[in-house]
Amino acid sequence: MVRPTVTTEPFPLAARDGTHLVRGFMRLSDRRRTEPLVVVHGDGVRVYDETGRAYLEAAAGMWCVALGFGEEELVAAASDQMRQLSYYHTLTNKTVGPAIELAEKIAQLVPVEDAHVHFTTSGSEANDFAVKFLRYRSNATGRPHKKTVISRVNGYHGATLAATSLTGLPRYHQLFDLPLPGFRHVSDPHYYRNGRPGESPEEFVQRLADELEAAILDEGPDAVAGFMAEPVTGGGGVVIPPTGYYGRIQEVLDRYDVAFLDDEIVTGFGRTGQMFGAQAMGIRPQMMSIGKGLSSGYLPIGAIVMSPEVYDGIEAGSDDVGTFAHGATYSGHPVTCAVALRCLELIEERRVLDHVQRMAPLFAHRLEALRAHPLVGEVRHVGLMGAVEFVADKQLRSPFDPAGSVSSAVGRAAQERGVIVRVSAAGDVCAFSPPLVVTAADIDEIFDRFEAALDDVVTML
Repeated sequence: MVRPTVTTEPFPLAARDGTHLVRGFMRLSDRRRTEPLVVVHGDGVRVYDETGRAYLEAAAGMWCVALGFGEEELVAAASDQMRQLSYYHTLTNKTVGPAIELAEKIAQLVPVEDAHVHFTTSGSEANDFAVKFLRYRSNATGRPHKKTVISRVNGYHGATLAATSLTGLPRYHQLFDLPLPGFRHVSDPHYYRNGRPGESPEEFVQRLADELEAAILDEGPDAVAGFMAEPVTGGGGVVIPPTGYYGRIQEVLDRYDVAFLDDEIVTGFGRTGQMFGAQAMGIRPQMMSIGKGLSSGYLPIGAIVMSPEVYDGIEAGSDDVGTFAHGATYSGHPVTCAVALRCLELIEERRVLDHVQRMAPLFAHRLEALRAHPLVGEVRHVGLMGAVEFVADKQLRSPFDPAGSVSSAVGRAAQERGVIVRVSAAGDVCAFSPPLVVTAADIDEIFDRFEAALDDVVTML
């Protein structure tokens, strides 16, 4: 293990952060009022701040560090490739070996037969470009009005203009003049929060399928190109739809020739216990967006996966135009692709999915035990992905006021106890997504500390 370097300089990084660096997803004026946690080192499932204090990283950074911190095999893959070819592009008639090999590997893994792969530098770009590609395809196949994309309330799909328009979190739209035209949202399949009194899960599923169909008919079937959803909602609170939901949704999409755009940026590469969330949830995607776990977060990379049905229309359009006028400087970057390829090889060589399936029952058991806590209304989990939702009244399921106040307090208390969890962007929810290499002892330590944090917050209310 490489030991973390402890800062001894008179002006530590935390005190300097607010001067020039602008961070995201926060009240910006807080940069000058509060010091951040400065992470300087990582090893396995732990990270260390500039004072040398260790934290269990129960959120895998931003859902992404699948193989843990400090994995030397990925460091070596980056170093070796950087020495051989530090950069080249994949534009016009030029390409690079790692991009070709990674595309081949992804095509072997995804639940899309004969897949075509286009690389991006982030999940946000992947979702943005997916919308762009769909528009191109609609024009190329003689359906110039088939452009609208429907997504869900509380879904999170990224930070670009199109990706934020897909996102169903209203505060992410405010002051940005979003969503753009051509985007529409339907209900979050969160039965615990959105089910009506006396409504069964089956009735809830049918109501949401009917709502989607009504939205398509309202827009006009010839106007709706795609429906985007995360198999399990990530930033919106780890929402797992009731059984049968995706089957009913797929029936509606098939009826009106609407493509399922599967956002696997959080759920891909083992998080749910299957290689992809689509396999865990029974989804038949025409397009997939992947990222995060693709490189275990070691270098920025994402990708769009296209079925032949989607790709063939795009290729036909490029023949008509004379070019596919889309590309990016770092698409298929040889170093990021080399790291991602080695990451996928390690997932297979080390049988990481088998490990996730072995750890998932303990992870579920520790989460389920939290139902008895006075702050907890519901827990949700699949694979090594879970969440705790806090309520003021268990019987009424009434939220705390203001919304998010308790989850924020719990997140702070957990960090004080040496464990980092994800405070959800929707509701009063704390989410867990530890590195996929987490051990049984790690899981117990995470939840022992988290339970203590819950008790700390009870004393403050």
